[in-house]
Amino acid sequence: MNNDKHPVTEFGWAIKQKLVERHMDQQTFCKTYQIPASRLSNLIHGTRKAKRYRRRVSELLGIDDTFTK
Repeated sequence: MNNDKHPVTEFGWAIKQKLVERHMDQQTFCKTYQIPASRLSNLIHGTRKAKRYRRRVSELLGIDDTFTK
């Protein structure tokens, strides 16, 4: 899948930064916390709101979700 049409959002960069800090890749994070990889990708690229997972990812990674849409 080519994500050129959907650049990484501010929230997506926050997710990526927190995963790097934890020395964890997206796949491991998803498997560990039972989050579908497609939903994490949706959050990173802003292609879908996925509110339930957005809230969960924010809590798990300690990201303030209020600065995003």
